[in-house]
Amino acid sequence: MKKIFLLSTLSLLLFSCGKKEDNPNIDTLIESKNVTALQAKKALIQSDLTKIDEALALLDVRKEEALVSVLTVKDTTFSHYLEIQGNIDTKENILVQPETQGTLVALNVKAGQRVSKGQILGRIDDAGLSQQVASLENQYVLAKTTFERQKNLWDQKIGSEIQYLQAQTQMISAQKSVAQIKAQLSKTVVRAPFSGTIDEVFVEKGQVVAPTAQGLMRIVNLSNMYVSTSVPETYIGKLKVGTKVDVLLTSLDKTYQGKVRQIGSFVNPSNRSFGIEVSVPNPENLLRPNQVANLKITDYLSKNTIVVPTNVIQEDGKKNKFVYTVTNSNGKTGVAKKVIVKLGQSSNNVTEILSGLESEDIIVTEGINAISDGMKLNF
Repeated sequence: MKKIFLLSTLSLLLFSCGKKEDNPNIDTLIESKNVTALQAKKALIQSDLTKIDEALALLDVRKEEALVSVLTVKDTTFSHYLEIQGNIDTKENILVQPETQGTLVALNVKAGQRVSKGQILGRIDDAGLSQQVASLENQYVLAKTTFERQKNLWDQKIGSEIQYLQAQTQMISAQKSVAQIKAQLSKTVVRAPFSGTIDEVFVEKGQVVAPTAQGLMRIVNLSNMYVSTSVPETYIGKLKVGTKVDVLLTSLDKTYQGKVRQIGSFVNPSNRSFGIEVSVPNPENLLRPNQVANLKITDYLSKNTIVVPTNVIQEDGKKNKFVYTVTNSNGKTGVAKKVIVKLGQSSNNVTEILSGLESEDIIVTEGINAISDGMKLNF
């Protein structure tokens, strides 16, 4: 009855004020097109509505009982996550290219085969380079013998310095020729640049290959996988090398525990983000390059804090955040109490409470909209 009486009184007050000449009604003001007067009228009405809300908040206290659900809050660890997408990748995923042109005379591997770093994968016809190596090595041996003899004579002050220097020059020249031809010969041998698995083989034995042509095969190492992605620049300083990351592969329905291994030093001006790499273990060899991964990066961690379901937090007319707690509880009944709380961060439908609640407080979780401060509760 107090509520109805207050509303009636305020309505009569507003009506009577509208009749005064110094406070014309809204229709008159609109017809007059007086902007200043309309703005003043709006401010007056808003002030009156605020007073009404405050009065209702005091008078609208329902004393009837309500059936609710409750929860006892406890100290716990709260984590906030940054959730972004990235792509699985590995730096050891390459096409093996031939270093010289010729016929592929040997192919020692097939798709799916495991290989070790330095293992011979194939050979290209050397076009007589091996014979040239033998010939040049003989010339080097002769030049070396000549130089050693000439050096012995020169040490005994026999012979001329010119003969000694010529013998030395011939030996060095022959040595360089041997090294050069061996370097060319080594290019005819195709070796694994790292340990891994032959993913595909693109050529056949006897086929002519060249450095500018298609690669011989693809080799992939799945033991050093990582996720590459971009993070908003607002997270600069919040991420560190070693930060733990949950890596969810929806295609596998598996979550892996990774760590930030590299943080970019450049902010992309087009999207205001910087790159990071997250190392991911691959014990079962299920990860593949270019798979899509969902990352949950812990950017905030608080221990021994109170958290409540986000949906139990309400806001009053003064913009205060509050929850209802239960006082005078006997395990089945209690009394509702409005408690102003200070909020922290939110994650996974729960919110951190910085102040207002303590461990073992009982909060109302269901039936919130049907109760008010002081109402008797059943649960």
